[in-house]
Amino acid sequence: MKVLVTGFEPFGGDKINPAYEAVKLLPAQVAGADVLKEELPTVYGKCANVLEAAVQRHAPDIVICVGQAGGRSVISIEKVAINLAEARIPDNDGQQPSDKPVIEGGPAAYFSSLPVKAMVKKIKERGIPSSVSYSAGTFVCNDIMYRLLHMIERKYPGMRGGFIHVPFEVSQVTDRPDGTPSMSVQTIAAGLECAIEAAVTHEQDIQGAAGETH
Repeated sequence: MKVLVTGFEPFGGDKINPAYEAVKLLPAQVAGADVLKEELPTVYGKCANVLEAAVQRHAPDIVICVGQAGGRSVISIEKVAINLAEARIPDNDGQQPSDKPVIEGGPAAYFSSLPVKAMVKKIKERGIPSSVSYSAGTFVCNDIMYRLLHMIERKYPGMRGGFIHVPFEVSQVTDRPDGTPSMSVQTIAAGLECAIEAAVTHEQDIQGAAGETH
């Protein structure tokens, strides 16, 4: 089995992106599966072109895209991507879409085909905070998750895929407001390794309470 794991380049003025920094620390194999790594541009649309080229090169069984969600305090396993591009800041090519579809005529949303609850459980068993998230935002992270799942639906029905958001790395919050959450790259990488293991060993998700009350 092969698992392709991607992380984004830095954006928004930051010098690093903990998503790809953590991906680089992953071992070459997890739970018997080969782990392949790819850096994606933080650019609407272009990120999916790079991803699909990597999919064509490697023919993975599972694709897990990883991105930074500054302000979150846990590793968030995303459940859903929506067909909306709405950018508070420009991407790395200066694009700043407002109220635009990710893919014209595409479905309103796609659900992850990964075992999100099993992934959260495995990460928590390692002593790392994690939760299921029901919003991947409307920036490039949601863009790549939606495009990945659209790609799977149309071209790669045997492949599974989804998205993980991670907090700021510790050094990123030194000049941000007091109390801004962060997590070391090493801890993020350990959490990602647990998530990959769960994805490899669970074709179907586990049962259990999740959801949000607001």
